Amino acid sequence: MSVLAIDAGTTGVTAVVVTDNGHIESKGYEEFTQHFPHPGWVEHNPEDIWQATLSACAAALSGAAASPACVGITNQRETAVLWDRRTLAAPRRAVVWQDRRTVEHCVRLREAGYEPRISQLTGLRLDPYFTGTKLSWLAENDPGLWEGVESGNVAIGTVDSYLIARMTAGTRHVTDPSNASRTLLYGLESGAWEPELCELFGVPESALPEIVPNYGPLGRTDPGAFLGLDLPISGVAGDQQAALFGQTCFDVGDVKCTYGTGSFVLTNLGGEIARSESGLLTTVAWQTPSGERTFALEGSIFVTGAAVQWLRDGLGVLGTVAESEALARTVPDTGGVVFVPALTGLGAPHWEPDARGLITGITRGTTRAHLVRATLEAIAYEVRDVVEVMTAGSAPVLKADGGASVNNLLMQLQADQLGAPVERPAIQETTALGAAFLAGLGAGVWGSKAELRQTWHLDRRFEPDEPDDAGYERWRAAVGLTTAAARPLT
Repeated sequence: MSVLAIDAGTTGVTAVVVTDNGHIESKGYEEFTQHFPHPGWVEHNPEDIWQATLSACAAALSGAAASPACVGITNQRETAVLWDRRTLAAPRRAVVWQDRRTVEHCVRLREAGYEPRISQLTGLRLDPYFTGTKLSWLAENDPGLWEGVESGNVAIGTVDSYLIARMTAGTRHVTDPSNASRTLLYGLESGAWEPELCELFGVPESALPEIVPNYGPLGRTDPGAFLGLDLPISGVAGDQQAALFGQTCFDVGDVKCTYGTGSFVLTNLGGEIARSESGLLTTVAWQTPSGERTFALEGSIFVTGAAVQWLRDGLGVLGTVAESEALARTVPDTGGVVFVPALTGLGAPHWEPDARGLITGITRGTTRAHLVRATLEAIAYEVRDVVEVMTAGSAPVLKADGGASVNNLLMQLQADQLGAPVERPAIQETTALGAAFLAGLGAGVWGSKAELRQTWHLDRRFEPDEPDDAGYERWRAAVGLTTAAARPLT
């Protein structure tokens, strides 16, 4: 038996067919357009996401030996999507998780004293990153659209909800706790939408999806809508929680980092809701069909792999992202150059939405190789900042995945900075793999987490050497400059 897994990411959709031994049999990928209507704004056309999903799935299915037994979904989180309940057409573009247009709205709520209560209920911070303030902005700035929301004609959701609605021809409007817990509308204690938060952000609870477990019988695809397939949708999770599951981080204290557009460090908390005083988020990792929830602490770093893409697309320093490792290896160090890639503000553990990128230490001897190496070091430093807070300085083994994890220099720099081993799995598509694992559990392809753990195989283990502590101190000083510049003069 096999499972079709859909990974609806920020820049494209990946679909994979995973066999019951945990191997990827076939794969499809389709990018979609990014829209930047104003500085700091990021939008996606939901129809583009849907068409990319159909294309990626068709490609993956064409390389599979047999029809899959079920389908699982994982997705970019926090992105606000709205669609017509009858036609399923989106009346406007989605507001993406990276979008920073609600900074002032967050400031108003913070100055009004709401943040402690919001954090207590949700485990999150008051930041433009999350869905709630995006919905408030839409209500204020698109009243015609919001009339449709309040009348019940327009549905609200995140990308998972939207895809499930499209795949089921509109018969299911659902989300899971891992995605719901990223909206600023879900209560960690209650495990449900919080009426108090819905009122605060002006979101009708009736417009929100039903919250269902992360695996089990969640819906069924409509053949007329989804490539002629009649399959159970039996697993769904936000991308970072799916990666935690795909890395088989099932034990309390297990830690993974996904190196993608941003980097996201999660540690398994088990059934306890632990709260951080150091800039980390508490989130739902997954929920079983019986209702048992596993929680996670998360450090969300907004720009890591995207910084390398910026070197390629914005500066023309690189021809391809893959060139970064070879070029960085041509110099022994950064020559004193430090890059703080706060291109969309700073996330954990600093949380400074107004911060902007900073490059220091440039001399006439600085070359593009120094800048590329400084970018890779910045990624390792950002992750170190989060892991040290998360583990109280007692670094565990870090399981690494995501596109940038193929960069051996970056993985070695990361091990050096953490003073702990970094393990890279044989399959780096762990986000999609997590969706497949959840769906397979929900449909009986696998019978237990123990079976899933047997499918995880090591590609390479990076042992730590001596860290560049002087470089890290230069990094901390540069971050201080970045955050100071973001604050208003008094």
